[in-house]
Amino acid sequence: MKAYEEVAEFIARRGPREVSEFEPSVEARQRARDLLEREKTTGLTPEERRELDHYEDLELLMNLARARARQLAAHEQRGE
Repeated sequence: MKAYEEVAEFIARRGPREVSEFEPSVEARQRARDLLEREKTTGLTPEERRELDHYEDLELLMNLARARARQLAAHEQRGE
């Protein structure tokens, strides 16, 4: 199991329903959109590039956690 998968599993087991319903704040989503737009147009500073990389890493991690949470919830519903 890859490190991201281990962390996603850990997060998912804390509360599958809450994890599957998690959404970043409006501010965080807007900041990520702003950075993506600036990357395409004017470019980013090295610090902004690292920040965008972190957003992308967190998005990947949360997508893995959400998928695992949905699996766990489905197993719970079936009584497995």
